[in-house]
Amino acid sequence: MNEALKAIYDRRSIRKYKPEQISSEELEAVVKAGVCAPTGMNGQSPIIIVVQNSEDVAYLSKLNAKVRNSAADPFYGAPTVLVVLAEEDSKFAVQDGSLVMGNLMNAASAVGLGSCWINRAKEVFQTEEGKALLKKWGVQGNYVGIGNCILGYADEKPEMKPRKANYVYYAK
Repeated sequence: MNEALKAIYDRRSIRKYKPEQISSEELEAVVKAGVCAPTGMNGQSPIIIVVQNSEDVAYLSKLNAKVRNSAADPFYGAPTVLVVLAEEDSKFAVQDGSLVMGNLMNAASAVGLGSCWINRAKEVFQTEEGKALLKKWGVQGNYVGIGNCILGYADEKPEMKPRKANYVYYAK
């Protein structure tokens, strides 16, 4: 089987991670795949923020949990978070950022990492705390949060859930 397709078919959302940090080689392979995602009219509106500092990951998790109105860790102990934002005034912001997120997760699968799309990036980076984080990280401009791609070594191996009937229709 084609290795790219195998990585896509085998990818699962991972919600349990080992504490070890991923290697820089794995990180760079995943990030490069995100940068290679197609964007509307090649506008390249998204940016990716790599967060591996444990204090920043914990704080970002806390802000995300607050939006969710929960005390549980929405990042499931993953040691790396790739925050995907897109230029707020781009008419393709959500689509562009979503393609980046898909590439990140498929690339993670290809290099043997677990990943999961965690929502609420939009809400987190609309808050003053979220804006302060962007400033701390040196991010300038007006961006909208698209998603958080958590990465790490999976500490579980979930099976694929059944797919719904009539998922695909062939036009005649």
